[in-house]
Amino acid sequence: MSALKLKTVSEANPNDTTKKAETVDLGNGSDVVFIQRLIPSEQSWKWFHYLDNHIPWTRPTIRVFGKSFLQPRDTCYVATSGLTKLSYSGYQPHAYSWDDYPPLKDILDAVHKALPGSSFNSLLLNRYKGGNDYVGWHADDEKLYGPTPEIASLSLGCDRDFVLKKKPSKKSRDGSDEPASKRLKKSVHDDQHTFRLKHGSLLVMRGYTQRDWIHSVPKRAKVEATRINLTFRRVF
Repeated sequence: MSALKLKTVSEANPNDTTKKAETVDLGNGSDVVFIQRLIPSEQSWKWFHYLDNHIPWTRPTIRVFGKSFLQPRDTCYVATSGLTKLSYSGYQPHAYSWDDYPPLKDILDAVHKALPGSSFNSLLLNRYKGGNDYVGWHADDEKLYGPTPEIASLSLGCDRDFVLKKKPSKKSRDGSDEPASKRLKKSVHDDQHTFRLKHGSLLVMRGYTQRDWIHSVPKRAKVEATRINLTFRRVF
């Protein structure tokens, strides 16, 4: 598992180290931008408590590999009117309006200011009510997000690990065959990265990250507190 070497990129205020953006180049047109403290702690807690108490959380039954089970986290979906409907694992969530929960528009504005040129129009909220709540390995590669989606993830509440792992491939990126023995010898430092997502942090996946990588928020036995995650995407 990699010890991340993060490269600092431009920031609005050089004296404000809490909003410093750092990037990890994953190669082949994929990268991750990480801001360890985008939202000040006090404001983050205000938003956390509002979302925890006012969002209509649901824990749906989903279907994976032909089996049905209760999704291991609470969820809610918000989107601009008229967009293609979201559907995953046999579940199609109801799309609430941004106007239904006004603080979400303030949070969206804060994310847009941190990422100039971004234009998100949908939001999937997840609530992890302890260490047994998790999300398994997956990629957000649905066609409605386009071939190179920008996906911004804001974390509130308890710290949790976010793990990126390179998708297995039978061929190298230049198209040539690569023996399995050689693939097994590859350094795990190149193929897996872990980020500690803290209260008020923002992590952004860009480029071909969804095509070439999968990610998860694994179980953590010692975690008892709640984390709320807001994942912003643009639906085309």
